[in-house]
Amino acid sequence: MATARNIESSAPPLSLESLVQQANVAHLPDSRLSSLSIEPEDGGFKERFVLKLENKYKCEHCHLALCNPKQTECGHRFCGSCIRNILRSPKPVCPLDDHVPLLENTVFKDICCKKEVLSLQIYCRNERNGCKKQLPLGKLEGHLLECPYQEVRCARRGCTEMVQRKDLADHLNSSCKYREQTCKYCRKEITIAELKKHEDFDCPSFPVPCPNKCNTCLLRGELSSHQLQCLNVVMSCPFSQHGCNFQGTNQELKVHDVDAMAQHLNCVLMKNGDLENTIFELQNKLQEKCKTVDIMSAQINHLEKEQSKFSQLASKNESRLGHMQKMLASQTDKLINIDQASQQAYQKQEETVREVKAVKESVDQLETRMRQLELTGRTAGTGTGAASMTALENQVKRHDGLLSVHDVRLADMDLRFQVLETASYNGRLIWKIRDYTRRKQEAVSGKTLSLYSQPFYTGYFGYKMCARVYLNGDGMGKGTHLSLFFVVMRGEYDALLPWPFKQKVTLMLLDQGPANRHLGDAFKPDPNSSSFKQPVGEMNIASGCPLFVAQTVLESGPYIKDDTIFIKVVVDTSDLPDP
Repeated sequence: MATARNIESSAPPLSLESLVQQANVAHLPDSRLSSLSIEPEDGGFKERFVLKLENKYKCEHCHLALCNPKQTECGHRFCGSCIRNILRSPKPVCPLDDHVPLLENTVFKDICCKKEVLSLQIYCRNERNGCKKQLPLGKLEGHLLECPYQEVRCARRGCTEMVQRKDLADHLNSSCKYREQTCKYCRKEITIAELKKHEDFDCPSFPVPCPNKCNTCLLRGELSSHQLQCLNVVMSCPFSQHGCNFQGTNQELKVHDVDAMAQHLNCVLMKNGDLENTIFELQNKLQEKCKTVDIMSAQINHLEKEQSKFSQLASKNESRLGHMQKMLASQTDKLINIDQASQQAYQKQEETVREVKAVKESVDQLETRMRQLELTGRTAGTGTGAASMTALENQVKRHDGLLSVHDVRLADMDLRFQVLETASYNGRLIWKIRDYTRRKQEAVSGKTLSLYSQPFYTGYFGYKMCARVYLNGDGMGKGTHLSLFFVVMRGEYDALLPWPFKQKVTLMLLDQGPANRHLGDAFKPDPNSSSFKQPVGEMNIASGCPLFVAQTVLESGPYIKDDTIFIKVVVDTSDLPDP
């Protein structure tokens, strides 16, 4: 330990300015532990805001300022840690809407809200210490690195005292117990807290008396060499390991050696006799162990031979088993082929029977028709037969025209059924956009600037809506972002619905990977905007996000798979009245 202290003290001491700089960098806000973030581990921000905090910036769970806000499909906001705690429950539901289940892949980051919260003005955390600073929440961490009222720990090793940054230099210079002071005996730099211990136990130049009471005062570093020469040091007899228990000073040991020589010889002889007996017993035990080892070696050799035989049998059995497995696999393949061939033959036979029946029926119909025509021709003569043929041709043409009309109607009905099958009546749209690369290239070249989704509805008698996407961006996002918009369309029941449209709209780009990190944004419609008034044309002007997602993020993340993207639109229908 003394050596370690000497090495430490030999290092050049740090200047006062360096110690102050270390303390400022190493210790951060409102904690005695080092931290690089002002975000709380659990819940929201507990800062004191200059203005009263609006409810839209409060977590619905902890009722504090939102920290890393997340938004659910039902439109409520929670802190990131709060929503994680809710999702850990066996059947998580929204605390405000008990009937709405919560799933991790339906909760997304609310980036806009996070930016707004971090821009709110707060008082410095050190207000109670005297700091009058007002600043945005997002700049608190940088301010705490230089706030003069921030408590930091002393940078000297061993000192755990917390002082305000403005008082740190005075503490280091005058009141810190771990500042260094020169020992008056050895002239080494020692901290004040360890100076007394250093003088009492470690200082090699500190004067100490001889522990053997020889009335000699010497330096602690010379004590070891002095005890080898001190006349009053008490030592044991050199024959103590042979049984002699005498102890005395150097002078007394010399006299004892002369007086107890015969006793020492007897002790050595007795010790040697005991050692010879012990050696004899050990030799007998060793011979017994050798016999046991020979027996066990013979048994091991026998077992190795038996194991070799069993290994040979096992290898033969494995080869036989492998051959049998191959034969079984071959027979299985043959059975499968025979079964497939028989099934194909049976199917061909059935098809042949059906074809023969159809041919017979067609022949019978033709024969019947020919007989009728022959009878008609014989009865009415040649002119009547020609007229009948003309009438039949006209009838066939009329039927062909009717069939064409029916084909057009069926195609129109099929298109209507396709729209009805893909339409949604719960206010939610999942839009699958295939051939993303080709469609984006068409948007870049100006061939197809935007795409419209299929319509969806808030209910069977509700609002009619769709989504519009610019794959190469629109407005501020042109060429750099994917722009996503929401469109209110003219519906069949608009006269029965309340206007303007006021339902909350959530736009999302779905993550197709296992992490389910969907990108999304939400907005409440502006009642004064023409985009949300009752449509007079087929659809209103689109409203949404020109900077919805950067193309670099979209094309480098898990949002494109098999050249396909998915867009989800959710309209809040919880407070819609029945028309």
